[in-house]
Amino acid sequence: MKTIEWKDGKVFLIDQRKLPLKYKIINCSTYQEVAEAIKKMKIRGAPAIGVAAAFGIALAAYSSKASTYGEFIQDMEKAKNYLALTRPTAVNLFWALERMMNLINIKKDVDLFKLKDIILQEAENIAREDIEINKAMGEQGSSLIKDGDSILTHCNAGALATVDHGTALGVIRTAFKEGKKIHVYVDETRPVLQGARLTAWELTQKKIPFTLITDNMAGFLMYQKKVNLIIVGADRIARNGDVVNKIGTYSLSVLARENKVPFYVAAPISTIDMSLKSGEEIPIEERDPKEVTHISGKQIAPAGVKVFNPAFDITPNGYVEAIITEKGIIRKPFEKNIKLVVNTA
Repeated sequence: MKTIEWKDGKVFLIDQRKLPLKYKIINCSTYQEVAEAIKKMKIRGAPAIGVAAAFGIALAAYSSKASTYGEFIQDMEKAKNYLALTRPTAVNLFWALERMMNLINIKKDVDLFKLKDIILQEAENIAREDIEINKAMGEQGSSLIKDGDSILTHCNAGALATVDHGTALGVIRTAFKEGKKIHVYVDETRPVLQGARLTAWELTQKKIPFTLITDNMAGFLMYQKKVNLIIVGADRIARNGDVVNKIGTYSLSVLARENKVPFYVAAPISTIDMSLKSGEEIPIEERDPKEVTHISGKQIAPAGVKVFNPAFDITPNGYVEAIITEKGIIRKPFEKNIKLVVNTA
């Protein structure tokens, strides 16, 4: 199945906490359950979070007992605010919620029963568009990959981070499907191991050759000339091209600069936040210290240790070679060229 989909009045999704040891499908009947799934990382990845939020609004609509539009919009605002509190960094969450609420405001004169169906259709549109966008992004980015290249990627920016196909991993999938003989180096991505658990699982499913490495091996690989390019995803991009992505991304970009390895970011236009002038304005989520002190529930550090656990970091635009989007590859100067692409999207 897809990472997330609507069926029989419920939202079904892959519980990514269980992979790769167990493939488990869970379902959500309320927007509160969707919010919990996002917050507890049962579903993760900026585009997938956005789709989950849209479906959460649809669940809220169908569960509303409102008899007037005024009562209904209050229910929708309550659901929107609840979902918005789940993950502060990924801009797709807020983009999707805004899109859904804009639709509801525009359709205020529509019969409530019909409006609920329109809301669900919009959520399904967002899910369908996500797949189309990712495939277009893959076609754009595959031109950067040559036959025989070795590609390093970080975290999981594949089908599991989207509805299907993926962003950074989608580019790699497209290049492989085109017949290019490529090899992927997969960072394990501490502390939650999305690379080891999820990216490695996806590449295994697609039979794409890869090697799993610990995060601190990446620099030595570049030093040995074993990496031709790096492609990562993004959770939010400021209008100047600063990128916020999974913790460890900034370190890779610095190592890439030192070793003259091109560093690319693959993300849909919806991940670009034109309201923010730089990455310094992007909120960085800090997560449970147990993600650092424990692995799979087993304690690996002394009890009571002080922990710093930001989920993301900021990669300054100067370290980014280009940003791969569904509308094309954006190169420097980023602020000028991002604006051109976003305005034509």
